[in-house]
Amino acid sequence: MRQGPLSLMFAASLLIVTAAHGEETPLAPTTPAPDSSAALSAHQAQLDSLEQRLAESERLRAELNTQLQGSAELRENAVVSRLRQENQRLNLRLKEAQAKQDPSLLNEEQTWFALGGVTVLVAMLCGSLLTGGRRKSRREWIN
Repeated sequence: MRQGPLSLMFAASLLIVTAAHGEETPLAPTTPAPDSSAALSAHQAQLDSLEQRLAESERLRAELNTQLQGSAELRENAVVSRLRQENQRLNLRLKEAQAKQDPSLLNEEQTWFALGGVTVLVAMLCGSLLTGGRRKSRREWIN
């Protein structure tokens, strides 16, 4: 392959690309054409209708949001009332169960104290029965 024509083609393509970038063509004409005013009014009408639809959608969204909040409050109120009724029912059952329960004569602490006293009495009784009811004198202890 020859180097001469390839480098020449490369230089020519750079010139064409540079020239294309140097020339800027305006995208929209600076002076409105007679039919562009009709297009402008059509776009303005479309913009107005879209703004009206947006306002209507926002109003509907606000209404639905308030309805949703109202229904959520109703659900919460229903749940709270149901829980209150259940709480009252359970409190009533608790009171009935406590009324049916026999009151104990002694509580747990008093029961253990009485058991210890009975144990002491039984021990003293066994001790007196084993000694025959007589007491040892002092002299018997020494011998």
